[in-house]
Amino acid sequence: MNYKPLIILMFVLVEMYHLLLSILNLRSEKNPIPANVADVYDKETYGKWRAYHTEKTAFGVISSTVSFLVSLLLLLFNVYAAWAKLFPEDMYSQAFSVVLLASLTSIVDIPFAWYDTMGIEQRYGFNRSTAKTFWADQIKSFIIMLAIMCGIAALLLRLHQSFGDWLIPAFAVIMTLIMLLITFLFPFLSRIFNKFTPLEEGELRDKLTGLLTKNGYTVRAINVMDASRRSTKSNAYFTGFGKMKTIVLYDTLVASQSPDEICAVFAHELGHGLHKDTLKSHILTFIQMVVIAVFAWFTLRTVGIFTGFGFEGLNYGFALILIISIEFPFISPLFGLLSNFVSRKAEYAADAHAFKEGYGDQLVTALKVLSKENYANLAPSPLVVKLEYSHPTLSQRIDAIDKLKAANRQ
Repeated sequence: MNYKPLIILMFVLVEMYHLLLSILNLRSEKNPIPANVADVYDKETYGKWRAYHTEKTAFGVISSTVSFLVSLLLLLFNVYAAWAKLFPEDMYSQAFSVVLLASLTSIVDIPFAWYDTMGIEQRYGFNRSTAKTFWADQIKSFIIMLAIMCGIAALLLRLHQSFGDWLIPAFAVIMTLIMLLITFLFPFLSRIFNKFTPLEEGELRDKLTGLLTKNGYTVRAINVMDASRRSTKSNAYFTGFGKMKTIVLYDTLVASQSPDEICAVFAHELGHGLHKDTLKSHILTFIQMVVIAVFAWFTLRTVGIFTGFGFEGLNYGFALILIISIEFPFISPLFGLLSNFVSRKAEYAADAHAFKEGYGDQLVTALKVLSKENYANLAPSPLVVKLEYSHPTLSQRIDAIDKLKAANRQ
């Protein structure tokens, strides 16, 4: 059986799905803004947001369409197979050659990334990247991604050669462990792109340390990341396993929020830790890895998939490209419905913990500031929220906090 038409059809349907999401995002600009978030944007800022949102979404459609067409042409004309013939015939060389070509096609995205960063983001006052920073990021990202993809291709090859049809559990377990390792190494990998300095002594540091200690956590470090080198947008996050945590604050967040508002954000993050949300996300990750392993098992035992695209037999690099670029994305909306539903429930519970810590009002103001600074969509399509949003909308989160306040007064 020639599987090529089926693979091509799946690839086209995935692109059409993303196009539908973009259309829904554009149409959501006409949605009325809920009353409880009407104060986030003034009239002038809201007009600027609409222009930014329209331009970003429309440009995203153009860039993704170009990338899609390049990938489609490579598949239609069996370019991967022709490219692989230029390399030695051993399995590793053949696999790495295909991964290399797939990585090289990302060069097509660079002009669009440049315009997005130096054009759109610059025009709306978000960009602070220099040309040197931009190109350094592109080179580092390419090298890291190529290394990861080659590593996964080699892993897939070795596991299939060693375990055969037992590939499913072996691949799922090892890939989950790799994902955990990447999470563990994230603080070290992030230093490739950013600089971190300890938060200076003072009110904010004392309050964050006290908040974590009160909830049984040990603070390894509180660092400030130089996010302002690239953007004016704000964020913050925890890193570390178990009760030992490192807090990372964007310098833009420290500059724009009060100590109590920042503590509110981390009271929310503490809620995630206390509710074991990270463990739950690892379970969902394992389920996702099992699904991917099933695709890998089917793909590797179906030689017709490879011959349909010009290969003489099995190519592990091409199998990896099909799995992560076409096969899993084809069913990911269904998986996303489940994982995003679970994630949104976890966000409500974490907000409730911030309220319990006495930071309900501060969390609301912090979320409003973050939404304004990051140009969040205040009234997105409900369908897009269900399919794509791992967090409830700002209006939904504020509404839930207001209900907690009302219940607390009774």
